[in-house]
Amino acid sequence: MNKKRKKKKKFKNLSNQKIKRLYIPSDIKKTNYQKEIGLPGEYPFTRGIYPTMYRGKMWTMRQFAGLASAEETNKRFKYLLKHGQMGLSVAFDLPTLMGCDSDDPLSAGEVGWCGVAIDTLKDMETLFDGIPLGEVTTSMTINAPAAVLFAMYIVTAMKQGVKLKNLGGTIQNDILKEFIAQKEWIYPPEPHLKFITDTIIYSSKHMPKWHPISISGYHIREAGSTAVQELAFTLYNGLTYVEEVVKAGLKIDEFAPRLSFFFNSHNDFFEEIAKFRAARRIWAKEIKKRYKPKNSESYALRFHTQTAGCSLVSQQPYNNIVRVAIQGLAGVLGGTQSLHTDSMDETFATPTEKAATIALRTQQIIAHESGVANTIDPLGGSYYVESLTNQMEGEAYKYFKKLDSMGGMTAAIKKGFPQKEIHEAAYSYQKEIDKKERIIVGLNDFISEEEYPVETLKIDSLIEKRQIERLTRVKKERENRKVEKTLEDLKKKAEKRENIMPPIIEAVKLYVTVGEICSALKGVYGTYKEPYWPKKGKYIKKKKKILISKVGQDGHDRGVIILVKFLKDSGFDVIYTGLRKTPEEIVEQAIEEGAAVIGISILSGAHKTWFPSVIKLLNEKSRSDIKVIGGGIIPEKDLAELKLTGVQRFFHPGTPLAEIRDYIRKII
Repeated sequence: MNKKRKKKKKFKNLSNQKIKRLYIPSDIKKTNYQKEIGLPGEYPFTRGIYPTMYRGKMWTMRQFAGLASAEETNKRFKYLLKHGQMGLSVAFDLPTLMGCDSDDPLSAGEVGWCGVAIDTLKDMETLFDGIPLGEVTTSMTINAPAAVLFAMYIVTAMKQGVKLKNLGGTIQNDILKEFIAQKEWIYPPEPHLKFITDTIIYSSKHMPKWHPISISGYHIREAGSTAVQELAFTLYNGLTYVEEVVKAGLKIDEFAPRLSFFFNSHNDFFEEIAKFRAARRIWAKEIKKRYKPKNSESYALRFHTQTAGCSLVSQQPYNNIVRVAIQGLAGVLGGTQSLHTDSMDETFATPTEKAATIALRTQQIIAHESGVANTIDPLGGSYYVESLTNQMEGEAYKYFKKLDSMGGMTAAIKKGFPQKEIHEAAYSYQKEIDKKERIIVGLNDFISEEEYPVETLKIDSLIEKRQIERLTRVKKERENRKVEKTLEDLKKKAEKRENIMPPIIEAVKLYVTVGEICSALKGVYGTYKEPYWPKKGKYIKKKKKILISKVGQDGHDRGVIILVKFLKDSGFDVIYTGLRKTPEEIVEQAIEEGAAVIGISILSGAHKTWFPSVIKLLNEKSRSDIKVIGGGIIPEKDLAELKLTGVQRFFHPGTPLAEIRDYIRKII
């Protein structure tokens, strides 16, 4: 009698590439070993961009900070600098990221919750009060309205007496990945690309120490991409920006040395290291081949790394400290120039000082106790690492060919190609977790009944009221006639396709708001509407419908689109509204399309505004029969209050998809 053989487990990395049991010299001998690997500081920079790497200079240790008001964030900056941080990184709130002022109706409930609220130059001056901008480097995570916040930083430095040539730092300013992943855009792709080109040209002329763009794979990975997709889409975006600037008249050596990149460091330790090595090599090869620069710094890829926020879980949150340590170590062994380590409590709220300090200490322990910085590229020559690096490079070039065939990244975005690729990868990853094919400790295995409570930061509930009062005061005290004239001048120069930075700087000096500047430019360029994926469900007779909406200004739609696809695959008729719908629009569409359930996903901290508004509107229209459920990051302490308003149930991140499906079946 034949016994059934036990099925062998297939080991794969996060990009679903098969991992061999053992790697030997023959796994890398097919490549020109010496030439491809080379030496640190030499083309193609596989082993690092500097000859001495960390033996010469340690990586910059950064912690993301931005909470509530400019005053509160200023205190956090000073705290971090006092505890050994080397540079500042600014997180802005969602209204600021979307180019909206705090008094905009769309900003309700979101002011100061996911970062610092910045409306005018007054806020920027307060943010950096007492911090000498000529002595610290600052990284600002801002994209759609990047030129405006950049101008505010410039004017703030000028008021401190700092010469622009001495200003060091980075502005993210990467709009293509917004269209692909994070979904925080304002205008169509073409004008956004023009603004980025303008900031790069301005920086190359006036700010030689400044990095005018940080080409970001981080958010692509957070949206659910594989490591290969993150690598390929990020580098292709970078090449797209370079081509735009060269077309505008700059030579490659005039700006390329100040380009920087920003990558995610996820859980698969060796895959992440290989990704960083492959990134340097591909960039060096492509820039050298396409533009033939004279300066080797023009094709040396510099990058910042942040550990994977999407990998952190709310269950057994202290485990997140271990995850972050492993991910941070991968960034260091991959040769990063600066590093941000996430805090263990970021799945709940903005980090507390205690959590942020532990995250910073994690970097310091890696730097000073682990010994990994004692020698340059200690993993160089590893059969596995080098083989995996080659594999990552090859897979990335396959995506390059696909994007080329579509006419480039802008055309591919309009077709929804990178978006769909990422969402398919995210969906596949989630199904592996739900089926326990991929173990996440504390989430789907090694589960503990014991609670592990962590202290969470409490944001002042009056922040929005105070911020609007400050904004009203600034508008009243400024010279409003000059403001109107400056905004008209800005629009005229935008229409003539002049460099946008000088007129924005002049507007900022007059305390013109972020929203006013962005609104003026909308009048010239219009706004962008995403090609939704997955598409809206078709009407099926006698089948109950579910309407799902990602509310607020936040564009992180990974979880909601995974759920939409899963419910469609499970036979439900699902209507997906897309992003940034008002409560009125959600309720109107739900009634019009005959939805039995409204599912609201929220990550922005505005749950106390959004859920009651939707339920109130349903009651006013005598449609309390339409049930409301919710999901996302919602603190436990707020759940009871929200349930009293009529919300049926909430699902936290990490909830198995089948559990959500079964509950919806039960209530309809």
